[in-house]
Amino acid sequence: MTIIIKVLGPGCANCENLAGNARQAVEALGVDATVVKVTDRAEFARYGLLYTPGLVIDEKLVSGGRIPPVAEITSMLANAVAV
Repeated sequence: MTIIIKVLGPGCANCENLAGNARQAVEALGVDATVVKVTDRAEFARYGLLYTPGLVIDEKLVSGGRIPPVAEITSMLANAVAV
């Protein structure tokens, strides 16, 4: 099963940093995942995101308005895989 990770944001440097951290977490954990960037503001609202960047794992908003470190994203992914 492939995990879908979405980075919500307008494409700013913070969004790029978050996407990079997400990719590093995927590599560290060795899971099958796809990182997708979403720039459509209507999608931000759909997930209830108030401040960018946002991180969505399997359609669940897990972080908003900050850039979680790689270790934290790795933990989030591990929890998503365990479910």
